[in-house]
Amino acid sequence: MSEMLQVSGLRVHQGEIEAVKGIDLTINQGRITTLLGANGAGKSTTLLALSGLLRASAGSIKFAGMELRNLAPHKIIAHGLVQVPEGREILTTLTVKENLLLGAYRRRQNHEIAIDLENMLQVFPLLRARLDGAAGNLSGGEQQMLAIARALMAKPKLLLLDEPSMGLAPLLVQEIFKILRSLNARGLTIFLVEQNVREALKIAHYGYVMESGTIALSGPSADLLDNPKVIEAYLGA
Repeated sequence: MSEMLQVSGLRVHQGEIEAVKGIDLTINQGRITTLLGANGAGKSTTLLALSGLLRASAGSIKFAGMELRNLAPHKIIAHGLVQVPEGREILTTLTVKENLLLGAYRRRQNHEIAIDLENMLQVFPLLRARLDGAAGNLSGGEQQMLAIARALMAKPKLLLLDEPSMGLAPLLVQEIFKILRSLNARGLTIFLVEQNVREALKIAHYGYVMESGTIALSGPSADLLDNPKVIEAYLGA
């Protein structure tokens, strides 16, 4: 099993506060890895550093052997690391189709883009009927699907997702996680940040638990689901 992303000694500051305190992570190709923890643990800060949207103050971020730590975000995307941000960040006044095509803005092969657009509408069929409507008219679940589909239009090698279940009804949460499992079955490597610990561990192969900017626990997801500390802190005793 090959290592796709290696994070070593990563430290990230938010102003004067050290939000991430020297963590180590490994993401293996073809796997779903999840980063769990309470609000404020440093999970989203970690993702922003991986994407280049926050500058790490120390440590190494190696993606397929290449150091990303000092690269600009658009160059990180070009290497195949693409993030679906917390809150979706879709462009509400543009149409669904325009949002999807923005995901492919770095690509020039129009024929391949058209094929991938059709593929996205097969993976996310709810978007097809709304293709020419304003993205702001979508429901929360549909907006999350659009955000994921837009990221996939960039042809990621590694997809980063920040709280994809946030604010969604339970049935929609199940649908989103079902889609993520399906994408992984097709070969996509996924790094999932989630507060919904139980659902994340159900689909992930490996997990890390973050507390106060450090990694408190890590291991295969099945082991973490049975870990007394995880059960007490996140799953209910």
